[in-house]
Amino acid sequence: MSYKMLLVGMLSVLLIAGGCGRGDEKLPVSGEKMQSVVAPILNTEGNQIGEVSFTEEEDGVIIELAAEGLPPGTKGIHIHETGVCTPPDFTSAGGHFNPKKKEHGFENPKGFHLGDLPNIEVDADGKVSAKMKDNEITLKSGADNSILDRDGSALVIHEKADDYKTDPSGNSGARIACAAVTK
Repeated sequence: MSYKMLLVGMLSVLLIAGGCGRGDEKLPVSGEKMQSVVAPILNTEGNQIGEVSFTEEEDGVIIELAAEGLPPGTKGIHIHETGVCTPPDFTSAGGHFNPKKKEHGFENPKGFHLGDLPNIEVDADGKVSAKMKDNEITLKSGADNSILDRDGSALVIHEKADDYKTDPSGNSGARIACAAVTK
């Protein structure tokens, strides 16, 4: 085997393994750069208890979260309009992300907010790991449904389950965790 063939083979392995300084960029088959953002999840004391990531795909945004130290049970989770998470109540995150000016809830005939998400289940040990896809939002700059506008957005976990119909937040109770999602 020639030196040139060996070098080409090694370079191919590096490219396949994600080398060449691409970092965390993701490229789909189309070759378009995929945008991704990661944010720490904070509890009401301001301590990091987990992490959430948002990854743009061709037909929506994949949201993956992992956290611990939460009260067990079903919890409402929403994207809020401002990327600021000031403990202990996280009211700094504003209301739900709602650029279409709808009412809250997947079961509300006048709804739903673009920030409405399916409930998550926190296990008996206070841990949650969830992955969901949101076809209504984007990370693309300038789009009306972008959660990465000038002031960002926040992912908020609530103390109770979302009933999917009561405006403005599905009777999901207090905000118990928050992640500021910004550029």
